[in-house]
Amino acid sequence: MAKLGKRARSAREAFDGKSNLSVEEAVALVKNNAKAKFDETIEVAVNLGVDPRHADQMVRGVIGLPHGTGKTMRVAVFARGAKAEEAEAAGADIVGAEDLMEIVQGGKIDFDRCIATPDMMPVVGRLGKVLGPRNLMPNPKVGTVTMDVADAVKAAKGGEVQFKAEKAGVVHAGVGKASFGEAQLVENVRAFITAVAKAKPAGSKGAYMKRISLTSTMGPGVTISVGEAVSE
Repeated sequence: MAKLGKRARSAREAFDGKSNLSVEEAVALVKNNAKAKFDETIEVAVNLGVDPRHADQMVRGVIGLPHGTGKTMRVAVFARGAKAEEAEAAGADIVGAEDLMEIVQGGKIDFDRCIATPDMMPVVGRLGKVLGPRNLMPNPKVGTVTMDVADAVKAAKGGEVQFKAEKAGVVHAGVGKASFGEAQLVENVRAFITAVAKAKPAGSKGAYMKRISLTSTMGPGVTISVGEAVSE
């Protein structure tokens, strides 16, 4: 078994015996122990009492975090003509139509968010097997299939976070960086948890939010009290 380094041992000791904390306590603990040589991402994971294989239990949504994510988002837009020009003016990193489809089909996916105008969906639809598994497929439910491409690009660049339940019923997202202030991280964490709570599907039975965890890229995790974090 690999021997833990000094930093890892110190972090383990700080987390030992702690669970079901308030959001403020969890943020302070995780932030103060994020001591890697790079600016670690603070991540939230929520275990839900849903089975995403059933359509009426799928959980997905989007939330603009109050203080952004701290991550530079690369945005691709499928559009033509004036809408393509609007996307470029708004700061989109990649804009195209069939030419962009061919690039993606070739395996080059150099972007974190994909937006499309409705008329481009027959083209984008051919990329379902490529973009779908990466959670990059444009979807009108989260505002990435829209004629208002400028606002969509600005929202993505400004710290908007998309979430979708995985097969095990878990949603997760990066909600800031360790360099953020504690108050900023607390607001971001609460905003994300509230958004997931509001996305509760009609088919959800029993306890919806079962467990909430907070961690940093390289650090241990700690659980947050569901009752304290949100009132269902």
